[in-house]
Amino acid sequence: MGVKKIYLIRHGQTDYNLRGIVQGSGVDSSLNEAGRRQAARFFAAYRHVPFQKVYTSLLRRTHESVAGFLALGLPHEQHAGLNEISWGTREGTRITPEEDEEYHRVLQDWRAGHTTSRLEGGESPEQVAARQRPFVELLLSRPEEETVLVCMHGRAMRVLLCQLLNYPLSQMDYFEHHNLGLYQLDYTGSFFTVRSFLNVQHLQEAR
Repeated sequence: MGVKKIYLIRHGQTDYNLRGIVQGSGVDSSLNEAGRRQAARFFAAYRHVPFQKVYTSLLRRTHESVAGFLALGLPHEQHAGLNEISWGTREGTRITPEEDEEYHRVLQDWRAGHTTSRLEGGESPEQVAARQRPFVELLLSRPEEETVLVCMHGRAMRVLLCQLLNYPLSQMDYFEHHNLGLYQLDYTGSFFTVRSFLNVQHLQEAR
């Protein structure tokens, strides 16, 4: 097969992002005005790319982030494997170090390599990775889709990048994310390489 090009983006801003409220997979929020502007700027910068498929999670904030591409009639598939991590009982609440020590303890557990740790009612990174694997297998089984756009969520994106690039999940925070920030990956048939690491130039130019 030739080189498969994957454009991987996080969804645009929501009011929950702006207010520091945890969304996770259980909060199906929409983009706010800033998020819609980000989506429009990304579309303006990348509408020329010959995407064969657009992949999103089941959550509307990813669909709205790629609305311009879907309006072109590009094929679209939704996959639950791309959903954000579940933060369990913390979803819909505002988290700060002062308000919730458990939340930050779990994050510290992950950085220490305890990636089976999770919040009450939520998912661990290992569980997210397990539900992502069928999507990765599906993606790589379609060599005819040479260039694809994948829109998902911040924490889940970090987990996915670790899997694609063979990083331990304990290092997932290495992969920073930004609303409508872009990672470009190439797959040669045996391994992935990063062509662009969190590119936000398309957002900066339009400010």
